[in-house]
Amino acid sequence: MEGRIVAVCRSDEKGTRKRDIGSGVLVEGFGLEGDAHGGGWHRQVSLLSLDGIEEMRRLGLDVGPGDFAENLTVEGLDLSSLPVGTRLRVGEAVIEVTQIGKDCHVGCDIFRKVGRCIMPREGIFAKVVAGGRVNNGDPVVVVGENGLPGKVEPR
Repeated sequence: MEGRIVAVCRSDEKGTRKRDIGSGVLVEGFGLEGDAHGGGWHRQVSLLSLDGIEEMRRLGLDVGPGDFAENLTVEGLDLSSLPVGTRLRVGEAVIEVTQIGKDCHVGCDIFRKVGRCIMPREGIFAKVVAGGRVNNGDPVVVVGENGLPGKVEPR
């Protein structure tokens, strides 16, 4: 299973849209360097499928990568089907899925502007287990604990 990074996104404040910065560094035990959501917790990096964003566009919303506060927008991989514990090589880094979906917090800027959020059902979260550079266009590959290509067991 393989996908591709469409956007690497960062924000200075939590609860706001992120902007595509084209490339960045995933820091082990932290997340995306310079991102407001980084830290020593289980949701260091957020990922969202481009398909979900396109679904919202078809509903008439003017949204794009970063508008749902995701760090990595990915195409070609069904992120929400990956079980917790799945490891992904993203660019030079390796991340491990820690959570599928999340409820938007009260007063979320994204929900107020967009009127609906796809993160609760389609967003995934991960911790960085091996840091490295990530760039738009880099592959996203399911790997085993040894960093070699792996397979996903159904949830």
